[in-house]
Amino acid sequence: MATLGVNIDHVATVRQARRTVEPDPVWAAALAELGGADAITVHLREDRRHIQDRDLEVLRRTVQVKLNLEAAISPAMIDIACHVRPDQVTLVPEKREEVTTEGGLDVVTHRTATAAAIGRLQAAGIVVSLFLDPAPRQIDAAVDLGAAAVELHTGCYANAATDAARHDQLVELSRASAMVRQAGLVLNAGHGLTYRNVVPVARLEGMGELNIGHSIVARAVLVGFTEAVREMKRLVSAVETAR
Repeated sequence: MATLGVNIDHVATVRQARRTVEPDPVWAAALAELGGADAITVHLREDRRHIQDRDLEVLRRTVQVKLNLEAAISPAMIDIACHVRPDQVTLVPEKREEVTTEGGLDVVTHRTATAAAIGRLQAAGIVVSLFLDPAPRQIDAAVDLGAAAVELHTGCYANAATDAARHDQLVELSRASAMVRQAGLVLNAGHGLTYRNVVPVARLEGMGELNIGHSIVARAVLVGFTEAVREMKRLVSAVETAR
């Protein structure tokens, strides 16, 4: 059965819109845990557009489930990760001009920098996951570099405009999932997943953790954070029974 990682970045996005102190993503994390979250995910971006250093430090002291930090492979971000020591670091690509992450980390192109980041994080006792497009050469590189997990980028699936296109993207994710499992890595997935499209991804064989943020935060505006997490958790948890 897949587990649910709740990304709380966009709680901080609302706060930073006014440069004030609320809503506090630390509070959101506590409410997400009450709703059944199995992990809390945050992306500390280099431009600090939402999550701030203070948030990460307090979350490390207060989160009772797994804390997953998304971070770029830059030495400065790896310094912070090694200092804070989250349970897991998911290495992601990052461009300052993007609204949100636009694709997976190109491990093949950035192999040397990725290898250095993985080595430092593993030496600090931190589990390393790589956020990758469902491309065989990227998965092969992740295996070669000794990552513990791969989080498949589900954005193309989530953004598909037709049922046929969505089916094709799901087939690609299924093939990539099989590669990850056969290599002995933990299989995770995320990006663009919503209450409407999450179930087919959760049904992929061996799926571990699904990381979902924007859809849950958007729903929480209307029903509250704990209830929004509960609703997503019910969808993800029901998949095991449906098989």
